[in-house]
Amino acid sequence: MSSPSVPLYQDLDFHRLLTTSYQRLLGQALVPIELGAAEGAAWLYAEAPFAVLAHNTAPDPVFVYGNVAAQQRFGYDWDEITRLPSRLSAEAPNREERQRFLERVQTLGYESGYKGVRITKSGQRFMIEEATLWQLLDADGQLHGQAVIIPRTSELADSELAD
Repeated sequence: MSSPSVPLYQDLDFHRLLTTSYQRLLGQALVPIELGAAEGAAWLYAEAPFAVLAHNTAPDPVFVYGNVAAQQRFGYDWDEITRLPSRLSAEAPNREERQRFLERVQTLGYESGYKGVRITKSGQRFMIEEATLWQLLDADGQLHGQAVIIPRTSELADSELAD
């Protein structure tokens, strides 16, 4: 993307990849359309009322981006979340279901309406709801990873924790 001295949340090329791939695949804007690139990148990172995470294409993908809402929900700061293998956002019993979801997205380009159990840094389980995962494809069709928008989460009741 750009210089390693620029954090990815300030990288306008990465912001363009996130927003244009979302727009191309889902036909809607990820950030308010009246915002310019720099303002849109800042809004998506610091002010968006939903979580956004992105991981790379490594054999064991690692998160490369997590906005403030995602950091707060999962309990990691920027440096921690951008070193975390994305599979660790789900507990081991839920990883197979998560992997099937990722494979459907690879085939279709995106999928909306996903619901699944995730885990925070401290081990607290919660439900993500109405999530949309999409392929991070540039204008040339090169895959750079996958991103997810999580508009809503909910706490799990004690009875659900026993499952």
